[in-house]
Amino acid sequence: MTKLSDAVKALVNAAHAKPGHTRAAARVKPALERFASDAQEKRVGVLPWVTLSTAVSATMNCPEAMTQIYHLANASPHQPRRTAVQIAELIREVGLKCISFNGIPRTINTLGEFHASLPSEVTSALSTTPTREFTPSNLERRKLDGLVLWDSVYYGFERKLQAKLAKSHPDLPVHILDAHYAHLLSNPPMEWPLPVGRVLTSLVAIACLRAQTGVGPQVLSHVFGLRKAYELEDAYAEDERHIDGGKWLATDDGNLWLLESVDKLIHAIGGGEGTTFAPGFRPKL
Repeated sequence: MTKLSDAVKALVNAAHAKPGHTRAAARVKPALERFASDAQEKRVGVLPWVTLSTAVSATMNCPEAMTQIYHLANASPHQPRRTAVQIAELIREVGLKCISFNGIPRTINTLGEFHASLPSEVTSALSTTPTREFTPSNLERRKLDGLVLWDSVYYGFERKLQAKLAKSHPDLPVHILDAHYAHLLSNPPMEWPLPVGRVLTSLVAIACLRAQTGVGPQVLSHVFGLRKAYELEDAYAEDERHIDGGKWLATDDGNLWLLESVDKLIHAIGGGEGTTFAPGFRPKL
């Protein structure tokens, strides 16, 4: 097999390209603690703040922050019915759904580092059974699940948006609906301790997109999507878990707190330099 020269390998790993994950500086843990405490004061439960902070950490490529979230959630007196394994599964599921907004590489890197940081008694108890494989018997059902979720998020504009996307490329709405809304963002029928359901999925989207920057229209769409979860009562569906503080997060005050809290976490993890997606890339020419 061909080998890379030392010069190529050095350029790939050059400091200006920031090739590694973001380290959680000393300021990150206090920021997460303040976020958790503020959430408690606002009567926002453990599930929403763990979901939001995990999505920000994945977007900012900071697996150490995900581990801190795990320990902070397990130390919270407000989640006595949830085990360490359940919290780890929640973080893993949020990280997986981040693929739809951040792409695959950050999820691979952050979930890999997160898994390696967990105690062996937790990792040995985590699920090893895939749940999202398409089969001839479930394909149409899963496609319908994706369409139902899409219609809920974009209600009032759902078909118009599909048509607009198809003008850009005929396969764009096909890929978004089948590969993401059907295959990943909607939950397969299964017994799951802490599913990332309709409301939490909207929180994943908002946090990821806000942390990226540059995608304001999509942030706005998913803020509306969060509100529609309650306006259309999809948040109360039989298979949906009650989310403490979720209805408030779907109000003006809740939206402001959510976005401002995400911004504070981005600032803490990024050291005030913003997103890790592009700014700060200054190669020497």
